[in-house]
Amino acid sequence: MPMRTILALLLLASPAVADEWQPIFDGKSLDGWKSADHDECFKVEDGAIVAGGGPMAHLFYVGPVGNYDFTNFELKIEVKTKPGSNGGIFFHTEPQSGFLKKGYEAQVCNTHTDKRRTGSLLIIKDIMDTSPVKDDEWFEYHIIVSGKQIVLKVNGQTTVDYTEPENPERPKGREGRVLSHGQIALQAHDPNSTVCYRNIRVKVLPE
Repeated sequence: MPMRTILALLLLASPAVADEWQPIFDGKSLDGWKSADHDECFKVEDGAIVAGGGPMAHLFYVGPVGNYDFTNFELKIEVKTKPGSNGGIFFHTEPQSGFLKKGYEAQVCNTHTDKRRTGSLLIIKDIMDTSPVKDDEWFEYHIIVSGKQIVLKVNGQTTVDYTEPENPERPKGREGRVLSHGQIALQAHDPNSTVCYRNIRVKVLPE
């Protein structure tokens, strides 16, 4: 086997390369992803993960990059919503049924009745009423976590730059919305919501 081929295979097999972008969705299957419940809420169509159409559920990354346990990282993901849909991208979380109590959520919501819009760090730093993007159009979500800082960008524009204080105050039921470490998850919000996710990649940052 040629040395170039051997090197390429070794790179593909590597579980994580710090400071390099690593794809975590192959665009064809849910390999490397697992739902905590309600598998029917997630499918792959036209190169994207389609979430929704059932009860609230979450799809967790369980693949080799970062051993699916992230502390400091960057995540880039392309997102598209159908009108009236709600969804979210969780990080520093872990599998649970129903509402996720651990970790933060980057909100995905352009025209749903929930007024907290896309670009919000849900409950913590909310963008109200007007979304920076439109339904039925792909946009890029960029999530950066480094130390105590969380930055959210939508199509390159910063919507949140938040530094978590010591002993942050959280509403009842949201006590676990703090930085620690954990998995990345995509949300299927409700039977009437459809959100598509594609071109998902992660860069592991030094701790």
